[in-house]
Amino acid sequence: MSILNTKLTPTDKAQAYGMRLLTKAGGLDAVKNDALRKRLEKILFAGAKQGFKAQTVAGKAFAKKSGSGAPVRATTTKPRAVFDLNPTEDQAMIAGAAREIADEVLRPAAAQADTERSLPDKVRAQAAEMGLTLVGVPAELGGIAEEASAVTGVLVLEQLARGDMGLAVALMSSAAVAGAIANYGDAAQQATFLPPFTDEKDPATGALAIQEPQPLFDPAKPATTAIRQGDTVVINGSKALVPSADSSDLFIVSALLDGAARLIIVEAGTAGLHYDDNPAMGIRAAKTGQLVLQDVTVPASNVLGTEQDHVDAVRRARLAWAAAAVGTGTAVLDQLKSYTRERKAFGEPIAYRQAVAFTVANIAIEVDGLRLVVLRAAALLDAGKDPSAQIAHARSLAARHLTEVGSNAVQMLGGHGFVKEFDNERWYRDLRATGVLEGTLYV
Repeated sequence: MSILNTKLTPTDKAQAYGMRLLTKAGGLDAVKNDALRKRLEKILFAGAKQGFKAQTVAGKAFAKKSGSGAPVRATTTKPRAVFDLNPTEDQAMIAGAAREIADEVLRPAAAQADTERSLPDKVRAQAAEMGLTLVGVPAELGGIAEEASAVTGVLVLEQLARGDMGLAVALMSSAAVAGAIANYGDAAQQATFLPPFTDEKDPATGALAIQEPQPLFDPAKPATTAIRQGDTVVINGSKALVPSADSSDLFIVSALLDGAARLIIVEAGTAGLHYDDNPAMGIRAAKTGQLVLQDVTVPASNVLGTEQDHVDAVRRARLAWAAAAVGTGTAVLDQLKSYTRERKAFGEPIAYRQAVAFTVANIAIEVDGLRLVVLRAAALLDAGKDPSAQIAHARSLAARHLTEVGSNAVQMLGGHGFVKEFDNERWYRDLRATGVLEGTLYV
């Protein structure tokens, strides 16, 4: 009989889960260091009780609970005495674990996942075991967040996207839903919808659904509408490029309610909610699809947060995409540096040619510049200050320069950049998403 089936106190169970996950995660070099291992053990004990789920079945039941008292929120990030963008020890440990999952799990699986448009079982299992999908959920609610930190979120996203952006989106779409409920939900919403995401045996999956198919989409004025009818809300509209739309258990949909853009929780399997396959140019591992909502009726209590929370969610989504662009841009740069040194023409490495060297240098400048803007915006969020300008800068840089980075990398590799033997053609397609999509990631 498993120790998890015996009669244990909640503390004993948490320690048992922690030891199980620590044993599975122990193969990662990042936790072979004694200091990092102790910190990971501490975090796992605190509540990272994620498990493995091979295939999600849409329509998972969420038992409605009333909740009690005020909602639980992660504590505010402690201010630093001086301006410092260096990660804390905890942030460095979590980012290091994400980096090794990217190297050892995501990168080797990326090409096949892109072709098959699926999230491999091994990738889902490793990320769940490390608790990365609960990085935005407070420990009191079953997550691993000891404090609210957008900086931690962008560091994790950067590392995962360095392995593969499509797989990162597929993994972190559930984190986006869990984080939004933790940040904006009331006590009843947290009690009802969060436990399935922190369930150690059968964790739920979810997706934010903000993007819409019409041209010049403005998230502040969605075409999707919601009308109050008594104690219910009736939703009509469509959402585009929703990751894992065919298999997610829960969606957070944006809609125009009472003249303002709001977030609404919609369970998979709700009458009137339909899925249409919608393959995209990039992030194919996330298996994007279109949600069509025809008179979808949900309780009025499913309205999540306030109008300002919707604004905050969009900002955080844009910042998350910029962080993912930094990660994929870093992968591009790493490959180009080694390739141009090894590839020879006219008896010498092509890196010795000024045109090549300057192009690689420009890519390094653009990636590092975006990283600094992303970190600055995240630090402002953590400090409770207005990050609007910095997030707008990050979005503009990602859309303008990181797509160019992907294009230049394909050009630099010539024929090699155009074939699937190399990763560049996939990275180029994925980087195009950073200037088009919003509302599926979250920090």
